[in-house]
Amino acid sequence: MPRAELKVELIRCTPSPEETVALAARLCYSRATVEALHEKVSAQDQTAFVEKIMNMGHESVLEHTSFTFGVEGVSRVLLAQLTRHRLASFSVQSQRYVSYEGGFGYIIPPRIEALGEDAVREYEAQMAQMHEWYCRWQERLGKGEGSNEDARFVLPGACETRLLMTMNARELRHFFSLRMCSRAQWEIRELATQMHRLCLQAAPALFEDAGPGCLRGRCPEGEKSCGQAARVRGEREQLLKELCIE
Repeated sequence: MPRAELKVELIRCTPSPEETVALAARLCYSRATVEALHEKVSAQDQTAFVEKIMNMGHESVLEHTSFTFGVEGVSRVLLAQLTRHRLASFSVQSQRYVSYEGGFGYIIPPRIEALGEDAVREYEAQMAQMHEWYCRWQERLGKGEGSNEDARFVLPGACETRLLMTMNARELRHFFSLRMCSRAQWEIRELATQMHRLCLQAAPALFEDAGPGCLRGRCPEGEKSCGQAARVRGEREQLLKELCIE
């Protein structure tokens, strides 16, 4: 059975997301028609205006833009955390309709991998044992959808899953503030980091300062802070340079 690796792809996003946000914001303060505002917004760079609106805390306009991601190589452990973000839409590979009799992919936690080859072999043997249990229950339950839905109870949290996920920009910023923090669990932190990079490339003005709270000011974790705010800010500056974002 193969170990799975995280893969994230930005499938779709609202066309011209920064213009959409600017249009929504300008509409709130203008007597002009939507058509006239649309023409005005389309004719000029809206970056400075969008940043101004966001600094004012006018975040509801961010909800007019959405981003859809294809995600593979993540565990059911991660899925349980991810679906706590309720202002999102999820479509997840079903363990009821998809059979794993041919084997399942799995995620190996880095701390287990760091223990060395013997630890990894032990972990892989445990995955193989659980797959054997799964297949045994499938046989006893008669195969098909009905057997899958009960045999899956012996599958591990490490079992790989795939999903399509859609969030609006406001919820994404909230997601990044929680899940890119060093206190977040390692797997969802890596997912959030990759998602943020894709969003940053698609809509820099919306996501340039998105991430853990220490990017924008004092760490919100208080006494539980990692104390690495300077490092986090330095890494963000390096990322913006790498992506040629000023």
